[in-house]
Amino acid sequence: MRPGEGSAHMRVLIAHNRYQFAGGEEAVVRDEIELLRGMGHEVAEYTRDNKELPDMGALSAGAQALWSRRTVSEVGAMLGSFRPDILHVHNTFPLISPSIFWSGQTGSHSPAVVQTLHNFRLVCIEPLLMRGGEVCEQCVGKVPWRGVVHRCYRQSLAQSLVAAGALQLHRGLGTYRSRVHRFIALTDFAKEKFVSAGFEARKVIVKPNFVAPDPGPAYRGPRSRGIFVGRLSREKGLEVLAGAVASSKLPPVDVVGAGPDQDRLQLHPTLRLLGWKPPEAVRDLIRHASYLVIPSICYEGLPRALLEAYALGVPVIASRLGPLCELVKDGDTGLLFEPGSIADLARRLSWAEQHPEQIRHMGESARKLYLRSYTPEQNYKRLLSIYGEAAHEARRTCEAASGDAPRPR
Repeated sequence: MRPGEGSAHMRVLIAHNRYQFAGGEEAVVRDEIELLRGMGHEVAEYTRDNKELPDMGALSAGAQALWSRRTVSEVGAMLGSFRPDILHVHNTFPLISPSIFWSGQTGSHSPAVVQTLHNFRLVCIEPLLMRGGEVCEQCVGKVPWRGVVHRCYRQSLAQSLVAAGALQLHRGLGTYRSRVHRFIALTDFAKEKFVSAGFEARKVIVKPNFVAPDPGPAYRGPRSRGIFVGRLSREKGLEVLAGAVASSKLPPVDVVGAGPDQDRLQLHPTLRLLGWKPPEAVRDLIRHASYLVIPSICYEGLPRALLEAYALGVPVIASRLGPLCELVKDGDTGLLFEPGSIADLARRLSWAEQHPEQIRHMGESARKLYLRSYTPEQNYKRLLSIYGEAAHEARRTCEAASGDAPRPR
């Protein structure tokens, strides 16, 4: 598809609160911006960075998480000067805050608003829906008081209280109900969770992430060992992977990434920690691997590493948990195992090593699935369709607005 083909020229304002540890979400935002610009659309960016937090006082950071006057002012000014057709919001926590959705109230231009739901932060203060190392859905669709009692956000009572307060404040103001025209869920599983929490089903549209550029035909040379790519933290299940590799007496698995558990994981001889790598180096490592392992014990969003593996013709061995059940076709594009089970993962890893020809065929199926569902061209069409729906909704529901944006009492 050539730039601008099949769509009118649009102005899009992308808003994203960057994390202290860059991950797949950051790459998704970057790729989407480049895709839109490459197709001839004007894109402006509004960003805040969590690296600002160490220099802020706790009260200031907490206040901004509830309602950021800075966001309302700065984004309001951008709406007036850039005049976007679409305001596309990614992460807002904590510095941008959901007050961004009220920015148009103070300016002369109100665009259609879209938000991508990268995790479950809008239904629970713990964005992975976990407590005590296990999946927990007790707060989905409810007042998240249990999350405060159990200190679910970073094991901090104060931070959990702020996260819960922000969630309830904007539920009460109707921010997500009235100010966002379309939500993007990454999987059918995620959409189901948000709808069960009270989101309007018609407003939640499924659009997966994508991989760009297409790395081309699958590598035909020799492959060796498995690989893990992602954040080195407890919910990723690396302890399970280490135990499974040890019990099956297989060569160490390459582990690419950084995170809070890095020092502890170095104690496992079955994991070969390679640290953070730039995107091209990561692709090269996946390209030469026999399979990618995703041993998560949490609900994933849509792991970028999975899409990279499929694009490169590499199958995936993943937990039979949440959206991974729909993303990995067991016996076709990879293998599934019981989440948290060292023994079951060991069986799958041993089978993969003993059946290289079947694993190669699974990789070919994975590549075909990428070409059907996860290319930039397909993603662009879906994104423009969602923008069109949001714009129609905005026009249909537009009412004359005056005065200042509502402020929390």
